Amino acid sequence: MTSSSGISLSFILLVIVSLLVGSEAGGIAIYWGQNGNEGTLAETCATGNYDFVNIAFLPTFGNGQTPVINLAGHCDPYSNGCTGLSSDIKSCQAKGIKVMLSIGGGAGSYYLASTEDAKQVATYLWNNFLGGHSSSRPLGPAVLDGIDFDIEGGTNLHWDDLARFLSAYSKKGKKVYLTAAPQCPFPDSWVGNALKTGLFDYVWVQFYNNPPCQYSSGSITNLEDAWKQWTSDIPADKIFLGLPAAPDAAGSGFIPVADLTSKVLPAIKGSGKYGGVMLWSKYYDDQTGYSKAIKSSV
Repeated sequence: MTSSSGISLSFILLVIVSLLVGSEAGGIAIYWGQNGNEGTLAETCATGNYDFVNIAFLPTFGNGQTPVINLAGHCDPYSNGCTGLSSDIKSCQAKGIKVMLSIGGGAGSYYLASTEDAKQVATYLWNNFLGGHSSSRPLGPAVLDGIDFDIEGGTNLHWDDLARFLSAYSKKGKKVYLTAAPQCPFPDSWVGNALKTGLFDYVWVQFYNNPPCQYSSGSITNLEDAWKQWTSDIPADKIFLGLPAAPDAAGSGFIPVADLTSKVLPAIKGSGKYGGVMLWSKYYDDQTGYSKAIKSSV
């Protein structure tokens, strides 16, 4: 079909589609769960600021330990007090927000002793947080969208095995998303091998507490060099710029809103792998309004 001017309708549609794809905006990922004064999970998703929420953390698992979640002051897992989060999770997902369980964290007791141990942890995660079945699901019946690897301790062994076992569960219907939060020095010393599997959908690199590769007082060079290495060497769908949402949220690496929107984002958004910005954490974002201030630029 052609319009009166001789331009085909299919061509016009093609142009519109290419414009839409080319201008695909990034999203914001947030960590929630480590401060009881950051509002509920449902309230977090209701802000409209976030596309991904990482529930933090499952800090105890592996090597035969009974896995235990720790959501700070939000709920008590020992009395099954976190199962009420199920309705919150579903309300987030109804808004199109992906909700992940973040395993690991900066302070925890976790490591994988063997490939078989990784398999057992994957089975536990599937049955207790994903699409499987268990009589003791810590967050209730809601099915999370995937697992976030925030591995900052233990050993660097068998995380690739865990990723493979978890990814295999995607064949059972609902896709199991895999995300990770490595440190910006490349390659990450904890999950570097796991990221090479190419099984991770979203990787939010922590560009903070790591002076060699973070933004500092007007200089974007170190961050830009590290960003280029991550986006060119890691086979993931999207790479995110991980940042503290407030100066107090990290030891170093905070980027003022004006610097982020005028200098940093324009320098990294050209990459086809640019996915957006990850923030630590909801509590600090509440203090500064950082996500709201940067959302239109992300």
